[in-house]
Amino acid sequence: MMDSEKMFWFKAGWLAVGLLSACCGLPAEPMDVPGKVQDVYDSLWTNNQDVAEQTLMVPFLQHMQFGDLQADNYVNFMIQDINYVLKVTDMLREMAQKVKSPDDLQTFMENRYQSYKQFAEMMLKQFNLNSLPDIKPIPAMEKYLADYKAIMEKEKPIFFAVSLLPCSRLWLWIANQLKENYCNAYFIWKKNNMHGNPEKHYKDLLNKYLKKPDQITRANEIFRQQMQNEQNFFSASLEE
Repeated sequence: MMDSEKMFWFKAGWLAVGLLSACCGLPAEPMDVPGKVQDVYDSLWTNNQDVAEQTLMVPFLQHMQFGDLQADNYVNFMIQDINYVLKVTDMLREMAQKVKSPDDLQTFMENRYQSYKQFAEMMLKQFNLNSLPDIKPIPAMEKYLADYKAIMEKEKPIFFAVSLLPCSRLWLWIANQLKENYCNAYFIWKKNNMHGNPEKHYKDLLNKYLKKPDQITRANEIFRQQMQNEQNFFSASLEE
């Protein structure tokens, strides 16, 4: 790659760090307490928090926390994440067009699409790009996006909503777990990802439409699969 091209991606990666906050064993079975309404939103996280704990310990995040992560590793990670945001935006556009009812699920898809779309457009504008560059996804990212596509095409729409949640909850949780201060070169990533409220968008919706045991079991499987995809992405971003 020419020096000018390297400089573009280096600058793009460091610009992206201030923007990308739009934004993993066997699955545990949810507990069925007689007379108590199942809180699916919270149980999905509780049942799979072991994957979050494992993800926090991967070398990429540990070196980010220590402040000695190599810039090339970070820039490559950000390039892959830009590709993720734009590809998921495309899938959300398709879901927003496909889901006509019930009204609240249609509204969820439309709102998530508009949010991702606005964020994607902001990134492209920031980088002076007209469209997605020709980014080759690493195998971990390729599988992650393929799993999204399979869920979109083969599962009921509520499960696509489930598939989006791990990214929102995991990045927020990781950002709050990382022990960094203002002197850390990657503190801006922590700062821009440690505030958010995924509960606002997901909790009522999931608790309303995921009530039957088989639905909850399937939601847990999909949630864990996507958590594992997140872990694989972070792991593949720095292999020691």
